Amino acid sequence: MNHLYFGDCLAVLKDLKKEHPQPFIDLIYIDPPFNSKRNYNVLFESINMKDANAQKQAFADTWSNYAYVDELNEIAELHKDLYEVLNMFHNLKSITDSATAYLTTMAIRIYYMHQLLNDTGSFYLHCDQTMSHYLKLVCDIIFGEKNFRNEIIWKRTSAGKPIYKNLPRNTDNIFWYTKSDKFIFYPLTEALNEDDISTFNLDDNDGRGKYNTQPIINPGDRPNLKYNYLDKNGREWGHPTNGWRFNEQRMRQLENDNKLFFSKNTIREKYYLSDRLEKGKQMSNIWTDIPITPKSEALGYSTQKPEALMNRIISMTTDEGSVVADFFCGCGTTVAVAQKLNRQWLGADISHLAVRLIKKRLVETYGKNIEHNLKLHGMPKDVASARELAQNVEDGRIGFQDWAIEVMLNGVVNEKKVADGGYDGYLTFSDNNKKKHFALIETKSGKLTVKNLREFVHVIETQKATVGIFVCFEENVTREMIKCAKDAGHVKMDC
Repeated sequence: MNHLYFGDCLAVLKDLKKEHPQPFIDLIYIDPPFNSKRNYNVLFESINMKDANAQKQAFADTWSNYAYVDELNEIAELHKDLYEVLNMFHNLKSITDSATAYLTTMAIRIYYMHQLLNDTGSFYLHCDQTMSHYLKLVCDIIFGEKNFRNEIIWKRTSAGKPIYKNLPRNTDNIFWYTKSDKFIFYPLTEALNEDDISTFNLDDNDGRGKYNTQPIINPGDRPNLKYNYLDKNGREWGHPTNGWRFNEQRMRQLENDNKLFFSKNTIREKYYLSDRLEKGKQMSNIWTDIPITPKSEALGYSTQKPEALMNRIISMTTDEGSVVADFFCGCGTTVAVAQKLNRQWLGADISHLAVRLIKKRLVETYGKNIEHNLKLHGMPKDVASARELAQNVEDGRIGFQDWAIEVMLNGVVNEKKVADGGYDGYLTFSDNNKKKHFALIETKSGKLTVKNLREFVHVIETQKATVGIFVCFEENVTREMIKCAKDAGHVKMDC
């Protein structure tokens, strides 16, 4: 079963922790807002309307307005070192409140993600230069410095347009951490280029062709591989500081196969060109071969990531059947790719527009049957839950008005409406002649009278809308309202 959650991921993470006392997620990737004052928009089809905005803001980067002090106090009870560092930032005049608020809101969420991650699992944090140095410090404290694996540099665009007194920013940073040193990893390989091939410039003239040499120094401290090696000619070679990369038996076998190169001061391994051409080379942490999201995948999110990027990350550190999670899932690239790669998945987003878009994306890609294996959390599914939402707006994460307009009717909320007498939202549609029309939407979750409906009819007329949609609960509809609606007339059109 795959799960899609609507709401603040902190609440989702806490609920998951209660439901799953033991870690159960194999990979977590997050691409949170970068604290760079950007807006995150979902685009809608629009026609010219005097008082309507063609773009609904799905997420605004407003960390500076967030009441983060409560979360900072909560961190004090969860992780002493993390609290002390964040509290230091909180007290420093040289660090803005916005930066501290952003780091605090991210830190507590990453803390709970770490709690849910399996011992063999990986965590990826996608960010840019704005806060990357601070975020790495937070992750080092939560995951431990020794579990930092790499910083992936993704070159997403070419040089781009000139920037006054600066260099174009064409890269993002992806920090890769693991829960422990027993993590899943499948090396990435790529073909050798001409520069690589040119390094194979040695030849023993024994029929095996050209080769180059590589060090056999262990990257980590390995006491069991710290031995002095005695070669066939009787020379003793002292071990590197961290130890050799192979045990003594393997070293002896390589020497017997004439695959060791004895330089003046150390021993190196021979790498033959014929083998490398067949196997390729291991890919580095600098990824230059994945461009920005192609038009065929674009869904209107300016920060949308390409499926190729997520395919690489998920394939590199999970197996089929693994659980993949994205707690800032936006338009759902992570969950869509996880589905394609036969992984289980969890997705969460604070925007109901994003959740609706993700579900639509999955259905359009994989068919209606995917709904049988998808559990949606946090969205009203029937009249009873919609009624509960309408009665508890302050406690809910979405207003009844927004849910009715944007989730049920696929419309756009009118952000400029500030009082009764206007309209709450609208939607656009085309007839068979491809002529554009719009419908105004008004929602009422409480008691109402026929006066409310008459006012809305007047707005429809003054705005020259084709039709109006009045949303309320059935028990609030009166005979006078039904008569008013009928008297307003009807429209017949080919759609």
